[in-house]
This record gives sequence, C-alpha cells and structure tokens, in this order.
Amino acid sequence: MRENGRMSIPISGTHFGLTAGDYHATIASVGATLRTLQFDGRDLVVPFGADEVRPAFRGATLAPWPNRVVDGQYTFDGVEQQLPLTEPGRGHALHGLAAWLDFVAVDRAADSVTFAATIEAQDGYPHRVEVTVAFSLDEDGLHTSVTGTNTGRTRAPWGTGPHPYLVAGDGRVDDWTLTLPAEQVLAVTEDRLIPTGLAEVTTANGGAWDYRTPRVIGDTFIDHAFTGLTRTADGGTTVRLTAPQGTGVEMVWGSDCPWVQIHTADQALPELNRLGLAVEPMTCPPDAYNSGTDLIVLEPGAAATASWTIRAI
Repeated sequence: MRENGRMSIPISGTHFGLTAGDYHATIASVGATLRTLQFDGRDLVVPFGADEVRPAFRGATLAPWPNRVVDGQYTFDGVEQQLPLTEPGRGHALHGLAAWLDFVAVDRAADSVTFAATIEAQDGYPHRVEVTVAFSLDEDGLHTSVTGTNTGRTRAPWGTGPHPYLVAGDGRVDDWTLTLPAEQVLAVTEDRLIPTGLAEVTTANGGAWDYRTPRVIGDTFIDHAFTGLTRTADGGTTVRLTAPQGTGVEMVWGSDCPWVQIHTADQALPELNRLGLAVEPMTCPPDAYNSGTDLIVLEPGAAATASWTIRAI
C-alpha cells in the first residue's frame, strides 16, 4: 500500500501471505492475528480488511491470559494487582496484553511465519514475558503454536489461546451443525459473564449446550467455556462445524488446552450478527488469575507452549 508515494503499513500491521496446496492464509503482525484463511477460495474464518481496526478480537493471539480477569483484579504471590479495564461494558480485563502489540517476524517462508514480541512489566502485570507465535500451512491446514517465555526475574502467571471465528460455508451460525465433545460447561452470570461454577452439559440450560452429538445450533446463544473434553487416542480434541451443503471446518488441539470458549458472535447490527462461531482453545478458564484453575506459573527462564490446527472439511 502506498501513501503520498511512500509505502505505508496497513492499520492491522505488516501482512504475510502463506500458501500450501489449496490453502491460503494472511497473518497480520498486530496481535499476531489470523486475518484470513481460505481453502479452495472458501473462507474458513470470518476475515476483516487489512486497513481495518480488527473487530471483536478476530483471529488475535491472546496472552498472557485468555478471556476475562474479573474486575481486572487479582492477587499473585501475595501482591494485589489491578489491570486496565479493557472490557468497559462489563468492567473486566479482557483477552490479555498481546492483542495490540506489533509483533516482529523472526522467521519467514512461503508456507510459514514466526513472530515474536515482549510483554513488558507494567501496572497490573509486573513481569516480562516473550511471546513467540508460529504459523505454518500444509495440506492438513493451518498449524499455530504460542510459546510464552519468562525473561524476567519474577514468577509470572500465564495463559493463552486464539480467537478465530470459524465459518462452515454458506449461511450463518444458526444454519450450521456443531460437534463439541465437552462434558462440562462453566456457568456465568448473565450480565457480566462472571464464572459461578461448573455444570454438566446434560443439565445446564436444559441441555441446550450439549453438542456431544452433532446438531444444528439454531438460535441458541453461547458465550461459555467448556471442559471435560473427550480426547482421541493421540490426546487430541476436535470441534467440527458443518454447513447444510456439506462443507465445513474443524479445529484440533491437544491436552495443553483443557478448555475451549465457544461464542455465537451475537451482535446488535444485523449485518454482523452471528457471522461465525468463535472457537477458542484455552490453557485456562475465564478468571483463572483469581481461581487458579489450570493457571500456568512461569518461573524465571521457563517456557510453556500450546498449539492448535484449523482445517477444512
């Protein structure tokens, strides 16, 4: 892109196109964000424009926590912390500190790119963590791994996950069939989505969130974290989304993410409402900085990695 005769960087950052077989992906450097992913010209995620402020965290890398820290407050190693409230409507700290960092590409090939950025010590998170995000395409889809390395001198709480909105094919969320092999759902308050406790999917909300057997989503509202994930012999969990015409998309990940947030992307504007299904594998649940559930603690010099794959059906 040129502006006044000079190269200018799109507002979503420097872009890197990846190609392998029938797959093509575009990764934006701001937030190490998956901006587009297509198979044979068909969208597998809801895209956004290169010169557009990324809407609704589409495709962003979430770190050093996914989802919410309630009220932005937590206590770690005996010290009370207050994070900036980045979800003002509900009064929480949302989706970490890396989503608006401009990552630097440290390795590049036609089918892969690896980014790095550092979360510097700051109010509410007095730790230094280097975040490395590797994307690679092959005939089996788009593979992503996120590694957090504690380069500071103090123990650091850590969690991560992605934020893609999956697209099965024609239509919208209501038309698609979901397979979600999860036995438990984290109940939350209706107004602020504050976790209140685990429930069995067979009974929570009258069983409306039980998608262990594939069924059409319809008008069901979902913005919940699920766990008790059924795994295959190799330790993987697969969430599948299919359209009536037979196309679809699936997301696969391992035991490093024992949670997944599912959101039907409900929006007030009709043209944006339920365009895609957010499927967010997570290393820890919402508000893990307070509950401690599955929270990773990085000792100085230590690292943790989580990975996932998106592929066409």
